[in-house]
Amino acid sequence: MSGLDIEAVRKSFSATEVLRGIDLTVQAGSTTAIVGASGCGKTTLLRIIAGFETPDAGSIALDGRTLAQGRQVVPAHKRGIGYVAQDGALFPHLSVRENIMFGLPWRRRRSHRGVAELLAMVSLEENFADRRPEELSGGQQQRVALARALALEPKLMLLDEPFSALDAGLRAAMRKSVRDTLAASGVTTVLVTHDQEEAMSFADQVAVMRTGVLTQVGPPQEVYAHPVDRFTAEFLGDVVMLPATVTGTGVADCVLGVVPVPQGTPMGTAQIMLRPEQIVATSASVGGVAVVLEREFLGHDSLLRLRLNTSSVGDFSVRQMSVIAPAVGTSVSLRVLGEAVVLA
Repeated sequence: MSGLDIEAVRKSFSATEVLRGIDLTVQAGSTTAIVGASGCGKTTLLRIIAGFETPDAGSIALDGRTLAQGRQVVPAHKRGIGYVAQDGALFPHLSVRENIMFGLPWRRRRSHRGVAELLAMVSLEENFADRRPEELSGGQQQRVALARALALEPKLMLLDEPFSALDAGLRAAMRKSVRDTLAASGVTTVLVTHDQEEAMSFADQVAVMRTGVLTQVGPPQEVYAHPVDRFTAEFLGDVVMLPATVTGTGVADCVLGVVPVPQGTPMGTAQIMLRPEQIVATSASVGGVAVVLEREFLGHDSLLRLRLNTSSVGDFSVRQMSVIAPAVGTSVSLRVLGEAVVLA
C-alpha cells in the first residue's frame, strides 16, 4: 500500500541548515502530524512536499511516483497535492462558490452540484455558496479552504497549522470535523502544528521534530507513553523526572518506592520518567509521604504541586480528577500507575 515516502531530505537557507536528513513514511489513507516548536523546520518540510521549495538532497515519492530527487522536481501544480494554509488564503473578491470553483477542473466548473457536494463534505449548507469570505466565521473560512483543496481530488492533503487562529472551543470542533472529513474521503494527510494536544488527537502517527531532525515517529499513544529521550518526553507534556536504581527484572527503586519499568532494562542507576497523571495522591491521616503545596483547578482535572516529606528531590506536579484531588495542606500517600520510562 503506497503513500508518502520521504528519504534523507536536506534543506539549507544560506549557511543555516534547516532540515538535516528527514526520513518519514505516511501510509496511504492515514494521517501524520509533524509537531515541533517554531523554527524547527516543519513548515519548510511541508513546503518541500508541496513543491513550493526545492530540497538540496534526498527524495520524495507519492504513491510510487517520484516528486523530488535532489534538485530534480515535479512542479507543484502537477503533484496532485491539496494545501490548506493557516489563514485559509481565500480570495476576498470571490464568493464561496467561486473560491471552490477556482480549484475545480474546467470540466466541473459549471457543475452546481459539484460545489454543493463539496460544501456538504465540510458540513456547510448550500446557501453558503454565494457568501463572501468576510461574511464567514474563522471556522467557516477554514472549511471553505478545505473544500477548495478537496475539489482537486488530491492524493495528499497538507495542512499548515490550519486551526491556530481559532479560539479553543472552535479549534477542537474544527479539528474533529476536518479529521472526519479527510478520513471519509480516504485522503492521505500531513498536518504541521506546534500544538501537542492537536497532533495527538488528530493523527494516526506523530512525528516530533527538533532543529531539523525527527526525534521520534510513531502512534500518538506510543510516542507519549514511551518517548525515546527527554526532549521528546518534555515536548509532548509535563513530566516527573526522578533518580532511581534498577534493582531487578522490571523494577526500579526511587523516592516513590518500587516502580515497574520495562523488562530488560539494565540494572544500575538511572533517570526515570513518569507523566503527572500516573501518580495518584490520596489523603492520608497517617503514613503520608508528601504534602499538597498548591492545587490548580482545571475543570475536570486539578494540578497538584507536591513536596515529599523526606527527600532532596524538588517539588513536582501530579494531575488527577478534581472530584478526588486533595486540598492544599493535606498530607498524602502516593502510588504509581503503569510503568516508568527509563531515560539515558
